[in-house]
Parts: sequence; structure tokens; C-alpha cells
Amino acid sequence: MNVSGMTAFITGGASGLGEAVARKIIRQGGCVVIVDQNEEKGKALARELGSRSLFVQTDVTSETEVQQALENGVDVFGAIQTVVNCAGIVTAEKVTGREGPHSLDSFQRVIQVNLIGTFNVIRLSAEVMQKNEAVEDGERGVIINTSSVAAFEGQIGQAAYSASKGGVAGMTLPVSRELARWGIRVMAIAPGLFETPMFDRLPEQAREALGQMTPFPKRLGKPYEFANLVVSIIENSMLNGEVIRLDGAIRMQPK
Repeated sequence: MNVSGMTAFITGGASGLGEAVARKIIRQGGCVVIVDQNEEKGKALARELGSRSLFVQTDVTSETEVQQALENGVDVFGAIQTVVNCAGIVTAEKVTGREGPHSLDSFQRVIQVNLIGTFNVIRLSAEVMQKNEAVEDGERGVIINTSSVAAFEGQIGQAAYSASKGGVAGMTLPVSRELARWGIRVMAIAPGLFETPMFDRLPEQAREALGQMTPFPKRLGKPYEFANLVVSIIENSMLNGEVIRLDGAIRMQPK
């Protein structure tokens, strides 16, 4: 599928990996629907990117809000051919410790946003994509979800996050098999340690130390590198039903 002329629906699109994807697709000649809860950042980014962008304030766990955002995107740009799910939250909490057991509320919240929110967008966007005009090989769309290396080597304190991202990785193949009849591909990217807002609070020395954990290159990943892979997936129709690690060969240690 060509990026030029198509429209991407990007959750978590106002910052971090999602913002990098939005910028890349605009540069490649596509249109973007920026979906995020941060109204200030979302509107500012849409203004900067211009008429080929649209911001819709949306909670990915809400059926009504996601449906409305998809409808807005179709109304403005005619169709949505790509979905990139980047919305997510993280928590660090031990299963049991000095302060007692892991909060059930915080575990449920991470699962609700990262896993159920992703599935909510998948199911609703797939229904919209089924109506797209088929292009080469009968392709009607592509859905790209964000997993994590924590899905495979979760660290101590990452039970909730790893469970959510493991779920995203685990549903990639069955969903891709189901949507194949409509010409809709489903992929997932599992990033390693990337420069995203979750690292903003760390001092530079701490970020450098984390980057040194990566075999090569010895640094944190750049959001544009994630965006480059997203574009490659969109353009290569043989990429389907797979989770791609984007991690510089890192394998996370227990802590």
C-alpha cells in the first residue's frame, strides 16, 4: 500500500512514538487522524501539520468515542486505510512488597488501556476498513499495534505492563488470520528502550545508562526509527501476522 494519499488513524498520536508516526506519514504524502486524550498537544500538532491532519480527543477504551473519531476521519478524508495503535500507559509495581500486594485497580487500568483499548480500536476500525476500495492484491487496510520487549522479558515490577503487551503480541496472528478475508493485514511492533515521554522525568545520566544496556547501537531508540518501520510495514504487503522486535538486540534482565 502506498503511504502517499492514504489516511492513518493514530492513537496516542500527540506525543512520543505516535507523534513521530504522524510526522512521518505527513512527510510521505499521507493524511493523519491524531487520536489522543491530551487536547492541548493534539490540537497544537494538528495545527503544525496542516490541512492533511485532524485531531480528535478520544479515550481508546470508549466504544462511543472511538467510533466518533473514526467517523470524523472518514468524513474529512474519505476513508481510513491504516491504523497505528500507540496509546498506552505504564506502571511499576511489585506483586507483593513492603506496602502489601499489587493494587488490583492499577493492574486493571493498565490492561484496560493497553490491551482492551487496542482491541477496541482494532474491532471498530476493521469494520470501517471492510468498506474500503480494494487496491493491489485486494488489500483494504493495515493495522499496526504496539507491543513491547516486556511482552517477552518482563522485568520485576512489570507484571501489569508485560501482561498487557503480551496480550497485544498474542492476538496479532489470530486477528490477522480472521481479517485476511477482507484484505486487512495486522502487525505488531515490539520496541525496546525508546526515547518517549515515560523517560522524560529521568536525568540524562540515567537515560544514557539505560541506552548502554542495548548491545548496538548503545543508546535509546529514536521515535523516528519506530516511524520508519511503520511506513515499511504499510508499504510491504507480505508483512502480516507477525511481531517485529525493534530493540537493538536487547534482552531485558530481571531488574
